[in-house]
Amino acid sequence: MTAQGNRRAVMTMFSDSECIHSHRVRLVLSEKGIQADIETCDPDNKPEDLIQLNPTNTLPTLIDRDLVLYDARVVVEYLDERYPHPPFMPVDPVSRARTRLALYRVESDWYSFLPALEAGGEQAQTAKHQLTESLTASADVFAAMPYFLSEEFSMLDATLAPLLWRLKHYGIVLPAAASSVSDYSNRVFARPGFQASLTEREREIG
Repeated sequence: MTAQGNRRAVMTMFSDSECIHSHRVRLVLSEKGIQADIETCDPDNKPEDLIQLNPTNTLPTLIDRDLVLYDARVVVEYLDERYPHPPFMPVDPVSRARTRLALYRVESDWYSFLPALEAGGEQAQTAKHQLTESLTASADVFAAMPYFLSEEFSMLDATLAPLLWRLKHYGIVLPAAASSVSDYSNRVFARPGFQASLTEREREIG
């Protein structure tokens, strides 16, 4: 930790204005009402502070006094433990493990399409088709409860919502068979916390 980092009096988040991983952290901050200075960075011209504080030089990066965290999953779990109300992870170990497994599935099954979608071309078309099919096949899960596998907004929703917000940007239109996914999306997008988490760029792409 540098002396400059130690002089920070409040929580600071280095964020990319359209990166889905930065959005995940901003959404958790917003939904929990956590006060933080959000410094929007150009991913191609990152500030010297970030380079000094984070050896991986990646976004998002969270600074909380003398603690520096990176990797979105690590950051959001820290925020949930640091600010436990409202809780975004179950209290009991069994339910918490199940939620972590579901998070792993969301990231490995659905987030894994993002590199191909960003790349464009034929691989993006294949990824669009596969992601649409996978979400449609999960329609019953989205229909079962108000939020994803839960009666209340949770870490799963904070992970899913930024992905679903970007479907339009990737040219993905869900079929009628996935209406429960669309209904879920609209319900989450309407939350004040979600709206407050969006950057101007994310409003444009959504």
